[in-house]
Amino acid sequence: MSIVSRDWLNTLPKVELHLHLEGSLEPELMFELAKRNHIELPFETVEQLRCAYEFNNLQDFLDIYYQGANVLQVEQDFYDLVWAYLIKCQQQNVVHVEPFFDPQTHTDRGVSFETVISGISRALKDGEAQLGISSKLIMCFLRHLSEEEAFVTLKQAEPYLDQIIAVGLDSSEQGHPPEKFSQVFARARELGLLTVAHAGEEGPAEYVRTAIDDLQVARVDHGVRSIEDPELMEHLVESKIPLTVCPLSNTKLRVFDEMSQHNILDMLEQGVCVTVNSDDPAYFGGYMTENFVALAQGLEMSKEQAKQLVLNSIDASFANDARKQAMRALLG
Repeated sequence: MSIVSRDWLNTLPKVELHLHLEGSLEPELMFELAKRNHIELPFETVEQLRCAYEFNNLQDFLDIYYQGANVLQVEQDFYDLVWAYLIKCQQQNVVHVEPFFDPQTHTDRGVSFETVISGISRALKDGEAQLGISSKLIMCFLRHLSEEEAFVTLKQAEPYLDQIIAVGLDSSEQGHPPEKFSQVFARARELGLLTVAHAGEEGPAEYVRTAIDDLQVARVDHGVRSIEDPELMEHLVESKIPLTVCPLSNTKLRVFDEMSQHNILDMLEQGVCVTVNSDDPAYFGGYMTENFVALAQGLEMSKEQAKQLVLNSIDASFANDARKQAMRALLG
């Protein structure tokens, strides 16, 4: 066990840049919302549902993830989902968050875009006012769907662009390269939105390169397979393009079999702007503190490395300069 304690890591001010709000839906809340909305779940108990959270790959996870999202029906459901996540952030001293939401997961089953974003935005606003947690919201396109469908979602989002900082790209990576969405990302940039994209998790390092070159992303989500391409690694160091890495997610989905094999600290020491995030914490066994603890236990991460990872997250965030300065001050 590393000398870095859980208590120290829990009180360390943290910033989260890669979090799917739908992936923070804990089994208890899923059952509560299912009851409230008169939805039958294919599980008898919370414990039975937790047992279903054993995945062998990304697709196994996505199948149950989309099934769970069915309980989200009305604005208050989305508010309650986000509020539960923010309370967890408060408990773990996460001071700034930039979560993703997947409107297509909801609009495709008849829930309006307005319902989704209204509940999410109201909770984020209350989170800042009541908990002191600042935030920026990122809208993701589902990459297993078509670019035409992404354009429809972007059009639906236009009245709410004051509530969205960026667009992203998530869901099944294999067989869906970043350039599939070149045109819709170009349109998003025209509308003044920043861009991010999942790349180099299950997909190859080449997907990281095309996300940077083709989609002009400000950050790469995951990106752990970048290490397979030395030229790409050099570019990441020189350009300071951040990677939003999710350690527990990577081991849960067998990107790495054990945490001791994870390359995040190797990339950190090589000068890449890597950050720590929880991805889908309800499904992958932990929020921010648990991810930092896993690095301390599996890779003997030092306090200095932990602080640098947080500094990287602050620098990589879409917060304004004044907020970044305030967050740096919290680290001492």
